[in-house]
Amino acid sequence: MRAFVVTSYKGPLHEVDVPEPTVGDRDVLVQVRAAGLNQLDEKIREGEFKQILPYKFPLILGHDVAGTVVRVGSEVRGLAVGDEVYARPGKDQIGTFAERVAVAEQDLALAPTSITVEEAGSLPLVALTAWQALVVKGAVRPGQKVLIHAGAGGVGSIAIQLAKHLGATVATTASAANADFVRELGADVVIDYRSQDFEAQLSGYDLVLDSLGGENLEKSLRILRPGGKAIGISGPPDPAFAREAGLNPVLRLAITALSRKVRKQAKKLGVTYEFLFMGPSGEQLRQIAALVDSGVLRPVVGKVSTFDETPQALAALAKGGIRGKAVVTVPSHPAGDHS
Repeated sequence: MRAFVVTSYKGPLHEVDVPEPTVGDRDVLVQVRAAGLNQLDEKIREGEFKQILPYKFPLILGHDVAGTVVRVGSEVRGLAVGDEVYARPGKDQIGTFAERVAVAEQDLALAPTSITVEEAGSLPLVALTAWQALVVKGAVRPGQKVLIHAGAGGVGSIAIQLAKHLGATVATTASAANADFVRELGADVVIDYRSQDFEAQLSGYDLVLDSLGGENLEKSLRILRPGGKAIGISGPPDPAFAREAGLNPVLRLAITALSRKVRKQAKKLGVTYEFLFMGPSGEQLRQIAALVDSGVLRPVVGKVSTFDETPQALAALAKGGIRGKAVVTVPSHPAGDHS
């Protein structure tokens, strides 16, 4: 079957013919119809996570899938051949830049029925990130104030909508060109990151979702009320992440050191910092699908490319300028058909 792989860190993404995925007893084989493109794919290709997420090569990239069930493992009970599903596969099953992918049943959900397959393919990683930041870690409640950085991006465009649904007042950073767009998504306060300093404009916030790291994260800590929380999705990783990931003691120490400065700053300000490395969850995707189908959340797809254009589409992500998500569509060849 056709797939796009990297054979070494920093190596190019290129097409190869690979064997069909192995389908375990609790796995589901999905015919890929659309796959979302994420910065995570590019960061893995560049080797940014090789210490904490070691991968074997050749590696098929791709962390988002929407498609059709073509086979189920012997112990799968909740899904059947022909079901339209979507998922963010677990770290050992990534590889959605391919014609088919095997995904654990627990990581899959029936796709929302009210949107296109491209929109469904754009959602899992960013929607799960927003959900785990705002619902699970942030426990956002009505009346709270939430700042979401990069509101026009993949995570930001979903997080704004979800935070509004949870009853928060939402501020976001965006370019002037995207100001009306993020307001339509539900943002109450829009900061033009090119001409305005969000630290000078905002204070007393309960939660910040930071996707940029560095100085942006440090400034985010200072706009929180005492007891507030900053959740970082671009790092630095914290000790809790190292424990959850089951990393060895040496790596744990290294990761603790990476986030020491920001955690120390947070403590001094009476706030907290937590790193979020989003995990797969079919259960959360079912709740997200219900919100999509009830009109609460709408996916934002800024660019659709063909499967053949996957390497160029991934490279274009780094340049920015795409509202919401970029997606590739995969032509349909049933399993076993290599035409």
